[in-house]
Amino acid sequence: MDQLQTLMNTIGGPINAILLVLSLVASTLILAKLWQFFRQGSGSRQRIDATFARITSGEQSQALLMTRNHPSPCLSLIGKFLELRKTPALSVASLREETLRLARLEVGKLTQGLRPLEVIANIAPLLGLFGTVLGMIEAFQAMEAAGSQVDPAVLSGGIWQALLTTAAGLAVAIPVSMIHSALERKAELQTSELQDVIDRLFFLQSTQQDADADAPTCELAAQRA
Repeated sequence: MDQLQTLMNTIGGPINAILLVLSLVASTLILAKLWQFFRQGSGSRQRIDATFARITSGEQSQALLMTRNHPSPCLSLIGKFLELRKTPALSVASLREETLRLARLEVGKLTQGLRPLEVIANIAPLLGLFGTVLGMIEAFQAMEAAGSQVDPAVLSGGIWQALLTTAAGLAVAIPVSMIHSALERKAELQTSELQDVIDRLFFLQSTQQDADADAPTCELAAQRA
């Protein structure tokens, strides 16, 4: 128990201990998201364009192979779309609905972990302020107990320790808030890319359907000629 009390005094109190835990959690989430976005974005744009080139040229099997073994959400969505298109009884409306559902799942993976970062950025300064208020209460209680024999050094030391929690809360909140904004912007860009991929896929789908519909007409006209 004495060791725990000593540790708390060294850290600056229980509020600072909580802030330390929150900073470790935030650091873990940030590193995980950075690694996720790095893996997803590595060479994905070139591979997406190459995959669409394969689809346009009619090489569906090659396009499907290019979407595999890559963490990009866009490539994953293209691969699932190509698999779904093989289902003969699936209408275009059902295909679009299922593709949008899969896209929402990919967006959920992109935003996973961002909400806890937002919560940490919001509550860290409030915890720091709460710690400061508690520290000031303790300092003035000590001053009241001392009566007329108040030691200014003890009072100033208590106030210094109380203000330390506010500084710690801001030190946690400011970088976490900035990094959260950057990661959120990255997730928004990835979501826009997913929407662009969906639009391109269904544009190609409609183009190919129009071509298939025009083919019998052209053959009939050639026979009549």
